[in-house]
Amino acid sequence: MKKLLFASVPVWLFLACAAPEAAVDYTQMSDEERLKAAIEIAQSTIMVDGHVDLPYRMKVGGFTLQREILDVSVRTPDGNFDYPRSKEGGLDAPFMSIYIPAGNQAIPGASKALADSLILMTERLASTFPDKFAMAYSPADIEANFAKGLISLPMGMENGAGIEDDLANVEYFYKRGIRYITLTHGKDNLIGDASYDTTATHGGLSEFGEKVVAEMNRVGIMVDLSHVSDNTFRDALAITKVPVIASHSSVRKFTPGFERNMSDELIQAMAKNGGVMMINFGGSFIDSAYAAGSAKVREHIVNWLAENNLSRTDSAAQAYIKDYSEKNNPFPTVQRVADHFDHVVKLVGIDYVGLGSDFDGVGDSLPTGLKDVSMFPNLIAELLKRGYSREDIEKICYKNVFRVWKAVEDFAASN
Repeated sequence: MKKLLFASVPVWLFLACAAPEAAVDYTQMSDEERLKAAIEIAQSTIMVDGHVDLPYRMKVGGFTLQREILDVSVRTPDGNFDYPRSKEGGLDAPFMSIYIPAGNQAIPGASKALADSLILMTERLASTFPDKFAMAYSPADIEANFAKGLISLPMGMENGAGIEDDLANVEYFYKRGIRYITLTHGKDNLIGDASYDTTATHGGLSEFGEKVVAEMNRVGIMVDLSHVSDNTFRDALAITKVPVIASHSSVRKFTPGFERNMSDELIQAMAKNGGVMMINFGGSFIDSAYAAGSAKVREHIVNWLAENNLSRTDSAAQAYIKDYSEKNNPFPTVQRVADHFDHVVKLVGIDYVGLGSDFDGVGDSLPTGLKDVSMFPNLIAELLKRGYSREDIEKICYKNVFRVWKAVEDFAASN
């Protein structure tokens, strides 16, 4: 239990022995020393990840209460998240993505029904393994679970299509435990236009979408602007009365033309609003070179398999694919991920950035050194190497998003 690490040490002795922050210069440490320091910070600090796609992974994997199919309370051979790896990496509160594919929007009632099923699945995970996981509906819940050594499971709904065409469903989902709603996903919906869609159905936020944002403010659900078009982003900022989040977006400077990421203009507008941008780790989000590099590797492997009359399941093919992929690694690095944090901090300051990995949602595109939740200390170590302080890391890990979340709670409580 992280908060009890020093419970047996007299407070006066701990304070006397602890070096003040100003005396710690992480930049002068060796890489080994710095990684050790990063692990200690990760293990003793609340860490919130704005977006982990575990619920949909469990749905696809056939989640049941039995252990023979997919049990993330133990180490799993695939995926990016499970309990042991989360504890190793220091991740305490992964927002469970209640993901609604855009295809569900065409079937009345399908989006809400799927959201309900994924919420139930998440709740069952917590009730099945109460010694490991617990639901969380507020920063206070996360703090309480952290003190008990439990991994919190706050929930955010990815795609406001789950609201269907009924404004009352905003409050319904608040009562079901949803604490942020990503307004759109891959296609325009009734709320607004999506970044991946070129239709521009509404030219930004729809009239219904304006009501949705206001209702989210009223009930206490954070407005998430990942996935929305630039116009929807600007319109939502003009409507909201409280800070917003981007639960899993990165910097467009490193991916020119990729509207799914945030431009400097939008980053500055979000900071002015008091919001927080949570950096996505997916390869295509981190470096535009990834798409070209990975396509070249895939093309070579497909041709090699055909020339040698092998399938991917053959042991010889698997060995070759592993070796070739490692030698022609198209993946971004931890350093490139840190570049995104640097850019935001230099542009608007340390108070407006957080973690939004998109683990279990971006396939095998994750950077070298950030392949799963156990590897968060690698990113922390890189940031320490660049001169970030422990206080900076704490802001990135939880203080920034807690500030936004509490502001949303306070506004709802006063209205």
